[in-house]
Amino acid sequence: MAFDTFDEGISYGGVRSKNEIRTLICYLFASVNKPMDKATIIEAVQNQGLANYFETSSCFDDLISHKNIELVDNKKMLYSLTPNGNMVATQLENTLPISVKEKAYTCAISLLNEKRIEKESPVSITKTDNGYNINCRISGGDMDLISMDIYAPDIKQAKIIKKNFHRNPELMYKMIMGSLTKNKTMVNECLEEIKNSR
Repeated sequence: MAFDTFDEGISYGGVRSKNEIRTLICYLFASVNKPMDKATIIEAVQNQGLANYFETSSCFDDLISHKNIELVDNKKMLYSLTPNGNMVATQLENTLPISVKEKAYTCAISLLNEKRIEKESPVSITKTDNGYNINCRISGGDMDLISMDIYAPDIKQAKIIKKNFHRNPELMYKMIMGSLTKNKTMVNECLEEIKNSR
Protein backbone atom coordinates (compact mmCIF):
# COMPACT_ATOMS: atom_id res chain seq x y z
CA MET A 1 0.00 0.00 0.00
CA ALA A 2 1.33 3.45 -0.92
CA PHE A 3 2.12 5.80 1.93
CA ASP A 4 0.64 9.19 1.10
CA THR A 5 0.54 10.96 4.46
CA PHE A 6 2.92 12.82 6.77
CA ASP A 7 4.28 10.41 9.35
CA GLU A 8 5.29 12.90 12.03
CA GLY A 9 4.06 11.71 15.44
CA ILE A 10 3.07 8.25 14.21
CA SER A 11 4.16 5.28 16.31
CA TYR A 12 5.39 2.00 14.90
CA GLY A 13 2.42 0.10 13.48
CA GLY A 14 0.37 3.26 12.85
CA VAL A 15 -1.53 3.94 9.63
CA ARG A 16 0.23 5.86 6.86
CA SER A 17 -2.26 6.16 4.02
CA LYS A 18 -5.31 8.40 3.68
CA ASN A 19 -7.53 5.42 2.83
CA GLU A 20 -6.48 3.66 6.04
CA ILE A 21 -7.15 6.78 8.12
CA ARG A 22 -10.58 7.26 6.56
CA THR A 23 -11.37 3.58 7.16
CA LEU A 24 -10.19 3.86 10.77
CA ILE A 25 -12.46 6.85 11.38
CA CYS A 26 -15.44 4.97 9.93
CA TYR A 27 -14.52 1.91 11.99
CA LEU A 28 -14.47 4.02 15.17
CA PHE A 29 -17.93 5.42 14.51
CA ALA A 30 -19.30 1.95 13.73
CA SER A 31 -17.71 0.21 16.73
CA VAL A 32 -18.47 2.88 19.33
CA ASN A 33 -21.97 3.23 17.85
CA LYS A 34 -22.52 6.71 19.31
CA PRO A 35 -22.37 10.18 17.77
CA MET A 36 -18.95 11.75 18.38
CA ASP A 37 -17.36 15.11 17.75
CA LYS A 38 -14.34 15.63 15.55
CA ALA A 39 -12.04 16.38 18.48
CA THR A 40 -12.78 13.02 20.14
CA ILE A 41 -12.01 11.11 16.94
CA ILE A 42 -8.75 13.00 16.34
CA GLU A 43 -7.68 12.60 19.97
CA ALA A 44 -8.45 8.86 19.95
CA VAL A 45 -6.29 8.40 16.86
CA GLN A 46 -3.50 10.80 17.80
CA ASN A 47 -3.16 9.82 21.48
CA GLN A 48 -2.19 6.32 20.40
CA GLY A 49 0.19 7.58 17.72
CA LEU A 50 -1.90 5.89 15.04
CA ALA A 51 -1.94 8.77 12.55
CA ASN A 52 -0.77 12.35 12.10
CA TYR A 53 -3.04 15.05 13.60
CA PHE A 54 -3.38 17.11 10.43
CA GLU A 55 -3.91 14.06 8.22
CA THR A 56 -6.64 12.75 10.53
CA SER A 57 -8.38 16.14 10.54
CA SER A 58 -8.17 16.32 6.75
CA CYS A 59 -9.51 12.78 6.31
CA PHE A 60 -12.40 13.56 8.69
CA ASP A 61 -13.34 16.51 6.46
CA ASP A 62 -13.03 14.28 3.37
CA LEU A 63 -15.54 11.86 4.89
CA ILE A 64 -17.98 14.71 5.44
CA SER A 65 -17.65 15.96 1.86
CA HIS A 66 -18.08 12.42 0.50
CA LYS A 67 -21.16 11.95 2.71
CA ASN A 68 -19.68 9.09 4.72
CA ILE A 69 -20.33 10.92 7.99
CA GLU A 70 -22.88 13.61 8.73
CA LEU A 71 -23.64 16.18 11.41
CA VAL A 72 -26.48 14.92 13.64
CA ASP A 73 -26.28 17.43 16.50
CA ASN A 74 -25.58 21.00 15.41
CA LYS A 75 -25.32 22.33 18.97
CA LYS A 76 -22.76 19.79 20.23
CA MET A 77 -21.21 19.27 16.77
CA LEU A 78 -21.70 15.51 16.90
CA TYR A 79 -21.36 13.30 13.83
CA SER A 80 -22.54 9.82 12.87
CA LEU A 81 -21.96 7.41 10.02
CA THR A 82 -24.21 7.55 6.98
CA PRO A 83 -25.19 4.28 5.22
CA ASN A 84 -22.24 4.91 2.86
CA GLY A 85 -19.87 5.30 5.79
CA ASN A 86 -21.23 2.18 7.41
CA MET A 87 -20.52 0.29 4.21
CA VAL A 88 -16.91 1.54 4.28
CA ALA A 89 -16.53 0.42 7.90
CA THR A 90 -18.00 -3.01 7.17
CA GLN A 91 -16.23 -3.77 3.90
CA LEU A 92 -12.80 -2.33 4.69
CA GLU A 93 -12.50 -2.98 8.44
CA ASN A 94 -10.35 -6.08 7.85
CA THR A 95 -7.74 -4.01 6.00
CA LEU A 96 -6.74 -2.41 9.32
CA PRO A 97 -4.38 -4.15 11.76
CA ILE A 98 -6.16 -5.53 14.84
CA SER A 99 -3.80 -3.65 17.16
CA VAL A 100 -4.69 -0.34 15.50
CA LYS A 101 -8.42 -0.98 15.84
CA GLU A 102 -8.13 -2.05 19.48
CA LYS A 103 -6.03 0.97 20.50
CA ALA A 104 -8.31 3.47 18.74
CA TYR A 105 -11.50 1.90 20.09
CA THR A 106 -10.22 1.72 23.68
CA CYS A 107 -9.08 5.34 23.57
CA ALA A 108 -12.38 6.56 22.05
CA ILE A 109 -14.43 4.78 24.73
CA SER A 110 -12.18 6.21 27.45
CA LEU A 111 -12.53 9.75 26.08
CA LEU A 112 -16.32 9.47 25.86
CA ASN A 113 -16.43 8.22 29.45
CA GLU A 114 -14.27 11.13 30.59
CA LYS A 115 -16.64 13.59 28.90
CA ARG A 116 -19.64 11.92 30.54
CA ILE A 117 -18.00 12.18 33.97
CA GLU A 118 -17.04 15.83 33.41
CA LYS A 119 -20.64 16.61 32.47
CA GLU A 120 -22.19 14.75 35.42
CA SER A 121 -19.54 15.88 37.91
CA PRO A 122 -18.40 19.38 36.92
CA VAL A 123 -15.36 20.94 38.54
CA SER A 124 -14.53 24.65 38.34
CA ILE A 125 -11.28 26.29 39.41
CA THR A 126 -11.38 29.96 40.48
CA LYS A 127 -8.38 32.16 41.34
CA THR A 128 -8.63 33.88 44.70
CA ASP A 129 -6.41 36.31 46.61
CA ASN A 130 -4.89 33.44 48.61
CA GLY A 131 -4.72 30.70 45.98
CA TYR A 132 -7.42 28.74 44.17
CA ASN A 133 -10.94 27.61 44.97
CA ILE A 134 -12.04 24.29 43.46
CA ASN A 135 -15.79 23.66 43.35
CA CYS A 136 -16.63 19.98 42.87
CA ARG A 137 -20.17 18.84 42.16
CA ILE A 138 -21.84 15.48 41.69
CA SER A 139 -25.13 15.72 39.86
CA GLY A 140 -28.13 13.57 40.65
CA GLY A 141 -30.10 14.71 37.62
CA ASP A 142 -32.30 17.61 38.70
CA MET A 143 -30.24 18.34 41.81
CA ASP A 144 -26.69 18.23 43.15
CA LEU A 145 -25.93 15.28 45.43
CA ILE A 146 -22.80 17.08 46.59
CA SER A 147 -21.34 20.54 46.03
CA MET A 148 -18.15 21.34 47.89
CA ASP A 149 -15.38 23.93 47.78
CA ILE A 150 -11.77 22.95 48.32
CA TYR A 151 -8.81 25.28 48.78
CA ALA A 152 -5.53 24.80 46.91
CA PRO A 153 -2.48 27.08 47.32
CA ASP A 154 -1.43 26.85 43.65
CA ILE A 155 -2.82 25.92 40.22
CA LYS A 156 -0.77 22.71 40.05
CA GLN A 157 -2.45 21.32 43.16
CA ALA A 158 -5.84 22.59 41.97
CA LYS A 159 -5.47 20.63 38.72
CA ILE A 160 -4.43 17.49 40.61
CA ILE A 161 -7.57 17.75 42.77
CA LYS A 162 -9.73 18.18 39.66
CA LYS A 163 -8.09 15.22 37.91
CA ASN A 164 -8.44 12.90 40.90
CA PHE A 165 -12.04 13.94 41.52
CA HIS A 166 -12.94 13.16 37.90
CA ARG A 167 -11.10 9.84 38.13
CA ASN A 168 -13.81 8.44 40.44
CA PRO A 169 -16.53 10.86 41.61
CA GLU A 170 -18.68 7.97 42.87
CA LEU A 171 -15.90 6.90 45.24
CA MET A 172 -15.60 10.46 46.59
CA TYR A 173 -19.36 10.57 47.23
CA LYS A 174 -19.30 7.19 48.94
CA MET A 175 -16.35 8.20 51.15
CA ILE A 176 -17.98 11.47 52.23
CA MET A 177 -21.33 9.78 52.96
CA GLY A 178 -19.61 6.98 54.85
CA SER A 179 -17.67 9.48 56.97
CA LEU A 180 -20.68 11.71 57.70
CA THR A 181 -22.93 8.78 58.62
CA LYS A 182 -20.10 6.97 60.48
CA ASN A 183 -20.63 3.92 58.33
CA LYS A 184 -17.36 2.08 58.96
CA THR A 185 -18.09 -0.62 56.37
CA MET A 186 -18.59 1.97 53.64
CA VAL A 187 -15.43 3.86 54.62
CA ASN A 188 -13.38 0.65 54.73
CA GLU A 189 -14.65 -0.33 51.29
CA CYS A 190 -13.57 3.07 49.97
CA LEU A 191 -10.14 2.78 51.58
CA GLU A 192 -9.70 -0.69 50.07
CA GLU A 193 -10.67 0.64 46.63
CA ILE A 194 -8.20 3.53 46.97
CA LYS A 195 -5.50 1.08 48.07
CA ASN A 196 -6.07 -1.14 45.03
CA SER A 197 -6.36 1.70 42.54
CA ARG A 198 -3.39 2.79 40.44
